[in-house]
Amino acid sequence: MAKIYVFMADGFEDIEALAPIDILRRGGMDVTTVSINDTLEVESAHGVTILADTVFEAADFSDADLLVLPGGMPGAANLDNHEALGELIVEHNAQGKYLAAICAAPLVYGRRGILQSKRATCYPGFEKYLDGAEYTRELVTTDGNIITADGPGAAMPFGYTLLSLFADEQTVNGLKDGMMFTQLMTS
Repeated sequence: MAKIYVFMADGFEDIEALAPIDILRRGGMDVTTVSINDTLEVESAHGVTILADTVFEAADFSDADLLVLPGGMPGAANLDNHEALGELIVEHNAQGKYLAAICAAPLVYGRRGILQSKRATCYPGFEKYLDGAEYTRELVTTDGNIITADGPGAAMPFGYTLLSLFADEQTVNGLKDGMMFTQLMTS
């Protein structure tokens, strides 16, 4: 079972964090939500307060297979300003492990040079922060160990793409059917 960490900052976009977490957990992945605040409480961009599983300083990320950054503003900027998270991301990337970000959050990777010569997407208007990347305008883009998505409407496809990194096609498709996603995509 893959070990996945989702980093939560005040101002995160609700659906971009919670839909992938839901999909990954339903798919049998071990997902830990991590507050970059001093407390477990994190407030979304729309005023919803969630309780993260742990705070950054208390976590050991040595077992991480995937690091996920939800978007939203000022959530993505808050993630970008967290120095220890930035160092973790650079180290994780250097090991060739998976990194994922949605909406405005790919800016965190762009500012650290991680997107150089990669294909990537993001919320329109944030492509200027994808330093050295080819902006695809796709819903979800995968290039090597980097997965990016463009915004709230991509939250479920993003979640299924992340799940497909670690689960077989039958599991992913079964979950899509069970969550009525397949029906949505054909209507």
